[in-house]
Amino acid sequence: MPLYMDIHIVDSENFSVEDVVTAHMQDLAVQEKFGVIQIKYWVDVENKKIFCLMEGPSKEACNAVHLESHGNTACNLIEVSDDEYNLFLNIGKSKEDLAYTLSDKVDAGYRTFLLVNTIDFTGKYNHYTNRIYQIIERYEGINIAQANKGILMSFIDAKNAIISAITIEKLLKSIPDNYEYRLALVTGNPVDVDGEKLFEETKKKINILGRIGLNNTIYVDEITKTILAKIPQSPKLSSEVFTIVGLNDYSFLEKISAVFNSNFQNPDFNLEKLNVALGLSKAQSYRKIKSVTGFSPNQLIQELRLQKSLRALKNNTNTVAEIAYDLGFNSPTYFTRVFKKRFKILPTSFIKSFAK
Repeated sequence: MPLYMDIHIVDSENFSVEDVVTAHMQDLAVQEKFGVIQIKYWVDVENKKIFCLMEGPSKEACNAVHLESHGNTACNLIEVSDDEYNLFLNIGKSKEDLAYTLSDKVDAGYRTFLLVNTIDFTGKYNHYTNRIYQIIERYEGINIAQANKGILMSFIDAKNAIISAITIEKLLKSIPDNYEYRLALVTGNPVDVDGEKLFEETKKKINILGRIGLNNTIYVDEITKTILAKIPQSPKLSSEVFTIVGLNDYSFLEKISAVFNSNFQNPDFNLEKLNVALGLSKAQSYRKIKSVTGFSPNQLIQELRLQKSLRALKNNTNTVAEIAYDLGFNSPTYFTRVFKKRFKILPTSFIKSFAK
């Protein structure tokens, strides 16, 4: 039978782990009637959230257990693969199905994701990737395979995630030339109220933070910052190393990302059209985009297109001309010129560096 995981958000002033344990016992008492098996559950006392993992014949059967046992049905319920469960949630301990962390605290279900995006323009520093994986293992991170989207890892402990980020940043900073990196840290819960996949909003968020903004920077979301502040002896998030992205700034970046993804192939997509889509005047757009990303609006449009071109060139499935037109550049000649100005290397030379 498939695995399912749900989220409950409790609207009650009185909420405790003991209350959830009682509700779980009530689920166990009726689950056989619906062919469901309760496997594990996570409790986030501070935010009054519960996440239940179960095996069952259908979503309807899983919801029916909660409805009959205590009446608290889920806000959302998704199907989860065995691989996803083992990667993200089969970590730590459980006592009578209640999840605990490796340090024997009740596991709230949150995971901190660390994304490392790197570009080696010389092809000489591939061995640094192995050193990044060694750092991940040292700090109990789990590597999550993803094609052409950087190195993504998950941590049950936000403190370990931030120490890993600092260690990796120091390593990459030591590379002498022609190497760029961008790190992002995001913390989220396994099931979202509106999502259909495990850690859906968290993955979306970290990919946006890992793509939009200045290079050689570590971006951290507000939730990670808040969690770290509560963990004793956590590293300080120095403004010289970290850029904290608040909820409002992330919402703005999310909107920019959506507008860009819908328009980047259009050669007529420019500053004016971006401003209209964002609902901002020219002056407002400049101030806001510059403040949040470090780029002017025109620079940001070009930078995002160039970042997409790096991935396309690395895949090496289309010609330089095809890539240029696909990304909304008016001509391959213009694309080559701005690419060389930005990265100090020709697109054809960049392709060759990965063919070695």
